[in-house]
Amino acid sequence: MNFNLSEEQLMIQQAARDFAQTELLPGVIERDREQKFPHEQVKKMGELGFLGMFVDPKYGGAGMDYISYVVAMEEISKVDASAAVVMSVNNSLVCAGLEAYASEEQKMKYLVPLATGEVIGAFGLSEPEAGSDATSQKTTAIDMGDHYLLNGTKNWITNGGNASTYIVIAQTYPERKHKGINAFIVERSWEGFDIGPKEDKMGIRGSDTHSLLFNDVKVPKENRIGEDGFGFSFAMNVLNGGRIGIASQALGIASGAYELALQYAKTRKAFGTEIINHQAIAFKLADMHTQIMAARMLCYKAAAEKNEGKDISESGAMAKLYASQVAMDTTIEAVQIHGGYGYVKEYHVERMMRDAKITQIYEGTSEIQKIVISRSISKK
Repeated sequence: MNFNLSEEQLMIQQAARDFAQTELLPGVIERDREQKFPHEQVKKMGELGFLGMFVDPKYGGAGMDYISYVVAMEEISKVDASAAVVMSVNNSLVCAGLEAYASEEQKMKYLVPLATGEVIGAFGLSEPEAGSDATSQKTTAIDMGDHYLLNGTKNWITNGGNASTYIVIAQTYPERKHKGINAFIVERSWEGFDIGPKEDKMGIRGSDTHSLLFNDVKVPKENRIGEDGFGFSFAMNVLNGGRIGIASQALGIASGAYELALQYAKTRKAFGTEIINHQAIAFKLADMHTQIMAARMLCYKAAAEKNEGKDISESGAMAKLYASQVAMDTTIEAVQIHGGYGYVKEYHVERMMRDAKITQIYEGTSEIQKIVISRSISKK
């Protein structure tokens, strides 16, 4: 396997790094403190092609590969995990799902503005009683002939308050269980569709998370994605790819915290020398560096397999499981290396530690990833 990035991928990496340092770093602490959505920064991400990275250019996308997506996500996440999750959801869950499974008419109407960053999207699967158990959908979409009538609630929806286009998973035929679930494209302006209050979260506070409320929302038949009953398969297939995005976000959080800890250890002195010269600190950094490199290779492997059109259910789950654990371990150690300074907002690592935790939860908890991996092992 070739572990070297191509010239184009290196250019994308540098562009993402420059954007993160010049556009995201200023104000990132304030946005976290005030739960402020990065409107201007997200708009610029769209202009740079970061919101439709692997969408075909004929639909307004950048036409890049998944490894380019991983390296860009890592660089963005090093600085601002909140901006990174906006990018991840729009790319992995919304644009990727529409390009793979939507009709040509749906692509031209909805995918083009999403891929260009004219609007952003959201993905509505989780519910108050259906988080990890996605088969237990309570939101209903009753077939009324020329339209569906949508009723129910979705929880924990990233981009929920700022999106214009929503992919919503709902149950049409309860007696068929997961085979009776459908996926729909829903517009924010439709009557009966309301956005719940913003969640007050521990981490990724610059990203808005809301409930979605549906009360007799009329969804035209032409807004169903795929064949009748395809919704659950659609959601699972999209989430497989989405795990590459969250694994890359976790990787970025970890590598960003490591870089700050390394820089601090080289300048902070204790007992007459820089603390990096003390074995207790040097060994922490050695472990962090090794684990981050291993997580990066898992992310690259999943991305390479996605590029080749392979089934990435196992490799994507492994990347997300491991990278999210590395993000937690690395950020905790980064705070420890900073000592008291690590516990205050000015030094960034306390925010990174808070941001890291969600990578073990959303788009499939670590426990769900282990279920996916173990089932894959048992089939071999």
